[in-house]
Amino acid sequence: MKEVTYSKKNNEIECVHYQSSKKEFGPHTHANHLMVGYVESGRVCISIDGDSDIYEQGDEFKIEPNVIHEIKTVEDDVYSMMVLCIETETEVDDEYLKDLQNTILDNPENLYLIEQMAKDSQISPYHMIRKFKKAFGLTPHQFQIQSKVRKAQKLLEQNKSISEVAYESGFYDQSHLDRCFQKIVGMTPKEYQKTIENN
Repeated sequence: MKEVTYSKKNNEIECVHYQSSKKEFGPHTHANHLMVGYVESGRVCISIDGDSDIYEQGDEFKIEPNVIHEIKTVEDDVYSMMVLCIETETEVDDEYLKDLQNTILDNPENLYLIEQMAKDSQISPYHMIRKFKKAFGLTPHQFQIQSKVRKAQKLLEQNKSISEVAYESGFYDQSHLDRCFQKIVGMTPKEYQKTIENN
């Protein structure tokens, strides 16, 4: 029995199934994806936008796009839960910020420095970072790293080698990919490939 299984229902919905898991996930967001979860057994602590709650068997939860959240175990208990990741459009008041987010999402491997983002938007780097984090839950740098990891996930699903994935998703090397991937996905790229259903 796999601890974590990823399966795609279609192009808009991905299902993640945790079975007797102790996986923990640090602060992250899901751009343009709504997360709907159901705890099948055990207990798990989920922090959503700074508010932490313990979810038990039968509890449901929902996490809106671009909302920072993390998952932790409770007293080292195991948990089982099903999570649906549903692609959706998000509303952002600042059109430039939305365009910037899409630019990073479309090509996360490209180097796009804060200074250049600020220059393009004609505001200071400090205000760029503050506005971006308020809109999307992460700083531009954190969001770029997360977007690189998301691209790496897609490439791994195509059975590409880990060295190819590191290069194509814009990481310095394989060890850089490993560190960032584990921090966000909770496992190594090699472990992730093994969790993909019908891989």
